[in-house]
Amino acid sequence: MRETAGAAGVGRGRGAIGELAGLFLKLGFTAFGGPAAHIAMMEDEVVRRRQWLTREEFLDLLGATNLIPGPNSTEMAIHIGARRGGWLGLVVSGLCFIVPAMLIVLVCAWAYVRFGKLPEAAGILYGVKPVIIAVVLQALWSLGKSAVKSTLLAVTGMAAVAGAFMGVNELLLLLVAGVLIAVLAAGKAGRPGTPSVPLFSGVSIQPVIAAAAVAGGTIPFQLGTLFLFFLKVGSVLYGSGYVLLAFLRSGLVEKYGWLTEAQLLDAVAVGQITPGPVFTTATFIGYVLGGTPAALAATLGIFLPAFIFVALSGPLIPRIRKSPIAGAFLDGVNVASLALMAVVTIQLAGAAVVDWLTLLLALGSTFLLLRYKMNSAWLVLGGAVVGTIKAILG
Repeated sequence: MRETAGAAGVGRGRGAIGELAGLFLKLGFTAFGGPAAHIAMMEDEVVRRRQWLTREEFLDLLGATNLIPGPNSTEMAIHIGARRGGWLGLVVSGLCFIVPAMLIVLVCAWAYVRFGKLPEAAGILYGVKPVIIAVVLQALWSLGKSAVKSTLLAVTGMAAVAGAFMGVNELLLLLVAGVLIAVLAAGKAGRPGTPSVPLFSGVSIQPVIAAAAVAGGTIPFQLGTLFLFFLKVGSVLYGSGYVLLAFLRSGLVEKYGWLTEAQLLDAVAVGQITPGPVFTTATFIGYVLGGTPAALAATLGIFLPAFIFVALSGPLIPRIRKSPIAGAFLDGVNVASLALMAVVTIQLAGAAVVDWLTLLLALGSTFLLLRYKMNSAWLVLGGAVVGTIKAILG
């Protein structure tokens, strides 16, 4: 019998763990396009197809993920695993999403060190990018119907879109949207007869102390220093890949002098063109600097905080939803999160739809997703095939 979304946390046996491993291994090999696209593909799989979570539950996880530092799509995978399979599911889902991308990046890094250039991927990206636009649009439509519960939330979402286009900090947008809705809800909650639930009653939160990077100018390469550097990045980084680029340039190029500007840009490019988490840029950098051991150390360092943050914040989400004021805060964060996804999609569309073929891929994929509920992973693979054929034919 199919397990309903309401029982997502039940049945944490081998079957559930196997399902989680299979799903996130597949996504680790096929999820191109960055965090917004990854989250859209997860929504398609765990809400619409498998019904492990309701749209409301998925939105709450998305909102909570946006409030903690680290790679958003990886943290969503870890959250889903924890909901479906407990502590073991948390670990399995995260690893299964990260490891395929890490292995692909390792191959790219080996080729880069061996031959001095990146593998050709322009053809694949040509076909995949317009499909990704369709996948994210489908997720925005689906999640938006659940997130926009009132006119106030709709206005808040539109204001967040405008703020994102104006360059307002992403975390600030999320916090302002959440606080606005929570303040208005507090006014209602203060009226006689309105129940309230303490937000953190019975909950103990242990502080997480991020490791500090080693001080002092250009120094010889050390594996431990590399691990600590990426541990710090994974512990404090909010925002887009451009923010990651700034962190890496400041530390690895300017402070330690381990990478050249060109090597750094190549590393970021590999993280963008391969499937799975963009943070596997760390894998590439580690391999270039110190081979496979350094690649593993850098990967562990940048992703480890995500597991810790999700483990600490995950149990709080149901309690937050039970509190009228905290739940309203989460509602505001949710609509702002979707607003940020929408802005990223609009920006990506300009670079993805460049001619009649990419327009056809975008429109065709949107039609197949909305009309026939086709699995998004097959559409992404189809786009990759079309792009590769076009590159071969010229």
